Amino acid sequence: MEYIQTNDAPAAIGPYSQAVKHNGLVYTSGQIALTSEGIMLENDVVIQTTQVLKNLTAVLKEANSSLDKVIKTTIFLASMDDFVVVNEIYEKAFGTHKPARATVAVKTLPKNALVEIDAIAIC
Repeated sequence: MEYIQTNDAPAAIGPYSQAVKHNGLVYTSGQIALTSEGIMLENDVVIQTTQVLKNLTAVLKEANSSLDKVIKTTIFLASMDDFVVVNEIYEKAFGTHKPARATVAVKTLPKNALVEIDAIAIC
């Protein structure tokens, strides 16, 4: 098992790793709209989703993986009203690659984020 850490994504805000590699897979922790400097971006779902995917991409890259190697994601939304907008940004990021996915609405996310995404990918 290998713990993944990159300075191109925000440091974990708790007792966990940005990702863990094991047996040819990488399991990312949920990414929220923190910059690599730890600054939470404004309360706008477009801006936040874009940053979340940027963070996820950076963590995957550090693990020698990428969005096109993702096999499963989970999207957590503070409001299901944001589903369509998040879906559009997600689709642009993944292109024709369509990993399995679950999307759930939750009461509250860390740092009052609007969106959080985690992934499992081949590395």
